[in-house]
Amino acid sequence: MQITRETDYAIRCILYLAGKDGNSAVVGEISRDQAVPRTFAAKIMQKLHKAGLVVSTRGVKGGYTLNRTPEEITLLEIVEAIEGPISINICVIDKNSCERQPHCNVHPVWVEIRDLLVEKLRSYTLDKLINNNPPSGDNTTGRRRA
Repeated sequence: MQITRETDYAIRCILYLAGKDGNSAVVGEISRDQAVPRTFAAKIMQKLHKAGLVVSTRGVKGGYTLNRTPEEITLLEIVEAIEGPISINICVIDKNSCERQPHCNVHPVWVEIRDLLVEKLRSYTLDKLINNNPPSGDNTTGRRRA
């Protein structure tokens, strides 16, 4: 599994909003500050809005703001807003897609790996990323994340 450029940009964009302390930002501002092509940033912000992670306000003082606090938005939510459900392999989300079920020896491994990845992504919130604080139990402190 590899995170797409779109997801990387989405994380940058939403982290930018998280650093605005509730103030709104327009797509052009986000795009410039985060070095994301403007049209790409606009599409990303629409996806984040559709997922309920950001709010869009029209008008002179409009723009995007977070829909919840940085402590409440997880990396998992951002990734899934752009990529869709984490699956590792299609059989993890659709058991009918594999003719080898229920006798597949690898299926439980894919499920376990997916579950570990989902839990790890869920453990990171925007505030932890902003403050470079790993989730409790993570012994990799001192390394920069995002």
